Amino acid sequence: MPTTAADLDDADLLARCRAGEEAAWQALVRRYQRLIYTVPRRAGLGEAQAADVFQTVFSRLFEHLDRIEDGARVRAWLVTTARRETLRVLEQARRVAAPAGGDDDGDDFLANVADTAPLPDELLATLQTQDRVRRAVEQLDERSRRFVELFFLQDEPLPYEEIARRLGIAVGSIGPTRARCLAKLRDRLATL
Repeated sequence: MPTTAADLDDADLLARCRAGEEAAWQALVRRYQRLIYTVPRRAGLGEAQAADVFQTVFSRLFEHLDRIEDGARVRAWLVTTARRETLRVLEQARRVAAPAGGDDDGDDFLANVADTAPLPDELLATLQTQDRVRRAVEQLDERSRRFVELFFLQDEPLPYEEIARRLGIAVGSIGPTRARCLAKLRDRLATL
């Protein structure tokens, strides 16, 4: 049984948001903030524009809370809304920054504008998968999370000796520890 709002599934979290629970709103925002920010950033928007998209997405969620019939689909709703808002911002920027006609610099200007094509579905699917894995890793116990971070989430792979030293375990126990941590991670992913 979930003990905090962060432990709830999306449908229950959305139901509590509808009931006006601030902790549920905070948990929902924390759960999806990276994913929502990633959509405009990958489309070429700057930090301030991405923040505007983020704010608009959650404002629209608040406005449309009662219209979302399946709370389990809130992630898809948020991504779709972020994508549409990103495209709107890109289109608006294109219109505002477009040369006033007859300017020969038009070709150079267009080379500096971010691609306004919609994000490919496979990129969005990858972003969603990365978000699910990140959330699953965050739900692991401290020791397992630390192991996963050291073993899988380093820019350069660490030698087994270094991982063992940092975790205070024997080098020979890394294989079994890895198997246990991956099983825990699979279980967490299955519940998300």
